[in-house]
Amino acid sequence: MREHKNFWDRNAGRYDRFMRKDRAAYEKMYGLIRPVVKGKTVLELAAGTGLIAKNIVNAAAHIEATDASAEMIAEAKRNNQSAKLHFSVQDMFRLPYADKSFDVVIVSNALHIVPQPEKALAEIHRVLKDDGVLIAPTFTHAGNSFSGKVRAFFLKLAGFPLHSRWTSEEYLCFLQQNGWTVRKSVVLKASFPLIYAECEKTEV
Repeated sequence: MREHKNFWDRNAGRYDRFMRKDRAAYEKMYGLIRPVVKGKTVLELAAGTGLIAKNIVNAAAHIEATDASAEMIAEAKRNNQSAKLHFSVQDMFRLPYADKSFDVVIVSNALHIVPQPEKALAEIHRVLKDDGVLIAPTFTHAGNSFSGKVRAFFLKLAGFPLHSRWTSEEYLCFLQQNGWTVRKSVVLKASFPLIYAECEKTEV
C-alpha cells in the first residue's frame, strides 16, 4: 500500500492537468451525481485533489472528502471555497466514521487501483445508511481499443497501480457479487471507458 500511496503523493501536483483530457466525461458525471447528492450528507473516498467534490458541493448538504495521500489532500485544500466541504487523510479500509453515517458514498476511479477492493466495499457498506446510495464510477481497462492499450502500457511504466482489469459488465458483476444492487449504469466516453454506477445495498 505504501508504493501505491507514494505514486499519488508524487503525482498530486500534476493530477488535475492529467485529468483535463477527460473533462467532457467528468462534466457528464457531475450532472449524474448532483441530483443524487442534493441535500444529502456525502462521503467521498479516494477524492484526490477534490475535482468531484468541488463540482457537486453546491448540491449537497455536506461532503467529507478523503484520500490516503496527504499530498493529494493538500492540493485539494488549496482552492476549497466551501464551508460545506471538508478534506482529510483517511484509509478507505479503516474509516473513522460510525455505522450508517452517510446518505451517499462516492468512490470514483479507485476500486480498480486498490488491492482487495471487496474489503473497501464492505467498509462502505458499514458507513452507508440502509437506504443510502453508493456512486462508484470506474475506468475499465479490459477489452480496450489499441490506443487504450498503448495508454495503459505507459501508465504501467509510470508506476500506475492498476490491480483490477474489468470490462464494464465485469465491473457491474463485481459490485453485485459484493452486496450491491446496481440501480443505474452509464458508460461515458473517456481515455478509457468510464462506467458510472449507482448502487443500493442488496436486501438479504
